Amino acid sequence: MGLQPWTVCRADAKEMASENHSSLQADPTAIVQPAGTSDQGQPSSPKSVKPVAQDLPDELVQAGWSKCWSRRENRPYYFNKFTNQSLWEMPVFGQHDIISDPLGLNATVESGEGDSAADNGQRKRRHSEDTQQQSSNSFKKPRIDAPLTPTTPTIPISPIAAGTPSTPVSRTSGSNSADEKPQPSPSPAPTPAAASSSSSSSSSSSTLPSSSLLAPTPTPIRPTAVYWDLDIPTNAVIKERAPIELLPPHPDVEMLRAQLTVKLRQHYQELCQQREGIDPPRDSFNRWLLERKAIDKGKDPLLPSDCEPVVSPSMFREVMNDIPIRLSRIKYREEARRLLFKYAESAKRMIESRNASPDVRKTVKWNVEDTFNWLRKEPSATKEDYMERLEHLRKQCGPHVAAVAKDSVEAICGKIYYISGDYVKRVRDKHLALLKECNVSEDVERPEVIDRLVYCYPLRLAFPTTPLPRVEMHFENDVACVRYKGEVRKISRNYLSKLEQLYRYSCIDDVRFEKFLARVWCLLRRYQSMFGIGAHEGTGLQGALPVAVFESLNKQFGVTFECFASPLNCYFRQYCSAFPDTDGYFGSRGSFLTFSPVSGSFEANPPFGEELMDTMVTHMEKLLGNSSEPLSFIVFIPEWRNPPTPALVRMEESKFKRHQILVPAYEHEYRSGAQHICKKEDIYYKAVHSTALIFLQNDAGFAKWEPVPERVQELMAAYKMIGKLSSPSSSSSSVTAGEKDQEQSRDQSSNTEHL
Repeated sequence: MGLQPWTVCRADAKEMASENHSSLQADPTAIVQPAGTSDQGQPSSPKSVKPVAQDLPDELVQAGWSKCWSRRENRPYYFNKFTNQSLWEMPVFGQHDIISDPLGLNATVESGEGDSAADNGQRKRRHSEDTQQQSSNSFKKPRIDAPLTPTTPTIPISPIAAGTPSTPVSRTSGSNSADEKPQPSPSPAPTPAAASSSSSSSSSSSTLPSSSLLAPTPTPIRPTAVYWDLDIPTNAVIKERAPIELLPPHPDVEMLRAQLTVKLRQHYQELCQQREGIDPPRDSFNRWLLERKAIDKGKDPLLPSDCEPVVSPSMFREVMNDIPIRLSRIKYREEARRLLFKYAESAKRMIESRNASPDVRKTVKWNVEDTFNWLRKEPSATKEDYMERLEHLRKQCGPHVAAVAKDSVEAICGKIYYISGDYVKRVRDKHLALLKECNVSEDVERPEVIDRLVYCYPLRLAFPTTPLPRVEMHFENDVACVRYKGEVRKISRNYLSKLEQLYRYSCIDDVRFEKFLARVWCLLRRYQSMFGIGAHEGTGLQGALPVAVFESLNKQFGVTFECFASPLNCYFRQYCSAFPDTDGYFGSRGSFLTFSPVSGSFEANPPFGEELMDTMVTHMEKLLGNSSEPLSFIVFIPEWRNPPTPALVRMEESKFKRHQILVPAYEHEYRSGAQHICKKEDIYYKAVHSTALIFLQNDAGFAKWEPVPERVQELMAAYKMIGKLSSPSSSSSSVTAGEKDQEQSRDQSSNTEHL
């Protein structure tokens, strides 16, 4: 039967679908039976069609192909469980993906075949896939070092959801050196959106002649410098959980949310300037968002609306620290003299303008006048003398200044919170109106959740997907510009390719990538809303560990999961992030504070907000105490000692602490939170604070991933390799005195009390 390889008769397709329907609809997650079952930990698997005797090459089996029998035609056919593709003839290994490349534009005809191959309906082959067939990475089976326990499978299975790419993601280059070239590896076929810069809602172009699309098709997106390894499977085991009831992202809603977030920032700035005469502390609004979302019970993924207490401890503390003026790091004697004079003058003005008691006014006025007299008598004092005098003045006047400013600062915090609640209502009303237009009800059925253990899988939304509007994309050199209604979000080609790979692994409702661009735009818009609009603002809260450190963590301690990451800065394909609704399509497992693993090895590098870090420690200790399976957390937090943060103190005193390492300031680096758009030489930057590495492990985790000296030495050696691997022109290799301020501004996640 001369059937085209990319077409299947409707009747046969219907029969094939009916035969395989049960296998395609089953939960693709690898399942682990709970302890005490008769299976003794044997993983369950979805029901599938009983195939005929298999005579397929291993490569085709691993790619998802199986040989089945057609009862109607009384002949065998071939079915791919990943792409739902059916063929009468045996598929050719390396053929192009009809889902992402329906016309085979990125395929090449082998020499000598000419047009006869096309006439015979034979598929074209891409050179990259031919190369992949010979590489060590081609369709490799993931490996998981898991103990044979009742809660872990005896067969290493990596949970791959429907919609997983039929070709594996390329291996990550183990070096970020400018002199080393990344290893040649297959790149995923460009999506219809990326290949033609078309709408995310456009239909398949398979009915158009190939000549009409070949000319404007840009070069396929291929990573040149890779800072991730998406091939590493997970060893994190969780209890199966229901989809979350967050509304699916929509560009119109995200645009409104972004506009209201900018207005909320402006309100915060105006209140600080009008009531206290100061500018808002840098990144304090971003840390307010993080601190509020740790306790928020509202329904908006970004803006808080249901928190207790109303007054944010984080925002209150940071504003109070800048009253009457912000105390910055001082380098020179003249700067110290000006700072002392300005502090004395501001304290006197505040006390005179506020409702203070006569005794308080008298005390502050006397100390201020004494400081002015000292400045007149000691014109040639040293920097140390000025700073010592400033510290004395703060001790004498600071408590009185804080007392008169307390009510005003609490009013600022409360007003920002209530305005945020009003904005949340406006955003939700618009979102529900859009869903109503698509006949989607606000009430969703709660699916039944089976009490079983599974390997962790991307978070799903309970609401069905809805049509998304047109989003366009074009390239400017190595930068992809994603545009919606005139608003452009930019991302480098490398990181757009990364999002494509994550989307293939994780998304199950958009096999044809018709909604890919719209979801990328929403993702970029969301993170830009959280970062803010200032230079380097918010990027310190999204800093990531260097690639060499991640490689060492995986090799030495079995780490396969990041507790605090995003689709833009993650190293592994399994991670937790701040926004489940936008990030779930790209592999996020949701918020770490609601993530409850039973076993696994995890890395935690949280945003440096005191309240968030303290909540993280509480959650980790609860997980470690409840699990008897191997569970390990390697935590990276700043070593702030003046005063020490509650999270650092609690981890150092925890019964689960197995080891602690200190990495000195300026001797290690982080990857910028803006790595998806910044220049290559700006990706790494020096840390201006020491970093504490703390190993929190239960007994089983300690037995499996014990931080023995040899492993710890390998981890520390990875930190020392970073400077050698960075390019000579990179700002990460050295930081001059004039550049320290810029690096410190990137790391303003520390509060002024830690200066």
